[in-house]
Amino acid sequence: MLDRDGFRPNVGIVLLNQKNQVFWGKRIRTHSWQFPQGGIDRGETPEQAMYRELHEEVGLQPEHVCVVARTRDWLRYEVPDRYIRRDARGHYKGQKQIWYLLQLVGYDWDLNLRATDHPEFDAWRWNDYWVPLDMVVEFKRGVYEMALTELARYLPRNDMRNRYLRHGGRGRDIDQPAGMASGMDPGFELPPGASFEPDPQTSVAHSPGGEPDAR
Repeated sequence: MLDRDGFRPNVGIVLLNQKNQVFWGKRIRTHSWQFPQGGIDRGETPEQAMYRELHEEVGLQPEHVCVVARTRDWLRYEVPDRYIRRDARGHYKGQKQIWYLLQLVGYDWDLNLRATDHPEFDAWRWNDYWVPLDMVVEFKRGVYEMALTELARYLPRNDMRNRYLRHGGRGRDIDQPAGMASGMDPGFELPPGASFEPDPQTSVAHSPGGEPDAR
């Protein structure tokens, strides 16, 4: 379902833990990391699509999250031709998105990357709020920055590290032991279907994959 300009309606999800770190997922069988996102089906509202994608991609139910905020207007990004299926070129241009900021009120073990028979991610981690801007594939970076900047004003004020990040600072885990992945407790067991790559920055070759169908 495309609009008259060739953009597919879509929702994006920024999921926070209690430290105001964000969920960051690795697309299945690629080295590309991103926030959960997905298309809005015909007849769905953006909020309905958000809850459906939340379950399909990370296995969470509405009772596991609290909606903190959403972007006011559509945010758009164009997909380079090389990532578009040949039969869609000339029609499909990219995505227009409503972004939601969610607070996890459940537990890490509530996440399940294999909630459906068609998983989108095969690994995940928690990152500090602005870190994804350094990692996401280039053509999505602009819309990520717009979404994170608009939503940052609604961050719960429960983590001093994120207060100085609200104006775009790119902080890192300042009190994190060397070699420990962001947000991961020693001995923590990942949810079903998840594996873990401790440093996605080492994956230089981003492959967004699946445009325009999957994402």
